[in-house]
Amino acid sequence: MGRKLDLSGLTDSEAEHVLQVVQRDMRLRKKEEERLSELKQELDEEGSRCLLLSRQSCFNQRCCIRCCSPFTFLLNPKRQCRDCHYNVCKACRVYNKQDKAWLCSACQKSR
Repeated sequence: MGRKLDLSGLTDSEAEHVLQVVQRDMRLRKKEEERLSELKQELDEEGSRCLLLSRQSCFNQRCCIRCCSPFTFLLNPKRQCRDCHYNVCKACRVYNKQDKAWLCSACQKSR
């Protein structure tokens, strides 16, 4: 990033175009940094909430750690997330074909 460009060989319109491209790149980078910062904050909050809920005796055996919905044998079975090892319901998990394992939505975002 710290390099200077020699734009002396360009016409005014070409230099203006280069400037617009660089400004757009800076806006996109800032937007991406903000998006990643929000995602990190969301994942941190989710982790704190899960830690608090997991301290309740047997909570995660009966309810999804992500959405707190109760598990049922046929309609909403629990599956253990490969990364965090919490039990999650069918709405809060995805199957990772590469690992051949279930991941909760938070761990999927984190990956």
